[in-house]
Amino acid sequence: MRITLDSPASAPQPLSPYYSQVARVEHADGSALLYLSGQIAEGATLAEQSRGVFEAIAALLKAHGATLADVVNIRTYLTDITRLGEYGAVRREFLTGTPPTSMTFEVSRLFRPEALVEVEVVAAVPGTE
Repeated sequence: MRITLDSPASAPQPLSPYYSQVARVEHADGSALLYLSGQIAEGATLAEQSRGVFEAIAALLKAHGATLADVVNIRTYLTDITRLGEYGAVRREFLTGTPPTSMTFEVSRLFRPEALVEVEVVAAVPGTE
């Protein structure tokens, strides 16, 4: 097993130098698990922020040879759980296949005061053998 931590240049860069965007855990057969740090995005509305989050996640996955179809687990943090439907509508635009396992939490605030949503995912990348 090999573990690589990085912040791919082809994807949005972290908002702080104190964490990596992706942890890639490679197995002997070439398969890998990708653990993505929580993503937030700019935008005036929850829908705009949600779209930005999923675009960032897609870019991070692509840098590691994966797509949103490879997501097996998603954790969402919302500052207002009553807006889950609004977030869910955007999520369904991006996650179109069988839904991954999921957890959603309401939090009092996120590390950026303007952030309404933060999403982290785990993706499974098949081996090449």
